[in-house]
Amino acid sequence: MTDPILRQHLLALLHGRGAHMPFEEAIADFPENLINVQPPHVPYTFWHLVEHMRIAQWDILEYIRNPRHVSPEWPTGYWPAKETQADAAQWQDTIRHFQDDLKALEAMLADPSVDLFAPIPHGYAGHTILREILLVADHNAYHTGELAILRQVAQGWNGK
Repeated sequence: MTDPILRQHLLALLHGRGAHMPFEEAIADFPENLINVQPPHVPYTFWHLVEHMRIAQWDILEYIRNPRHVSPEWPTGYWPAKETQADAAQWQDTIRHFQDDLKALEAMLADPSVDLFAPIPHGYAGHTILREILLVADHNAYHTGELAILRQVAQGWNGK
């Protein structure tokens, strides 16, 4: 049986509590006019970045729960095409899917019958649900911080 305290810590980590800005804070009241802006010296837009986060998180979730899942080609399958732009509805759709997949990962953590330490039967040697949850938390924290900093560079925090 997995320690419930570990599960609580992992949930907090997934939400950016503690040392990381929560994803919800980084996207709160995000200026619609910035979603397709490419910040200086960055090869992608704000929507590209959030869509990348969604794709990567979805891929890991599916890797855990679906033995037939085939991951996208690296790296092109993890990013939308550079010329692709999103409208406000697509931006919201990306966020909703990201949050839904995060909730699915949280549900795994909340289920005490899920052995976080057991190898994923269809996975690579040594891959466990714990490893994959930590990978998601790390990836999300990294890119959420990047999103917040780029938003500041683009003066996207309350018009500043």
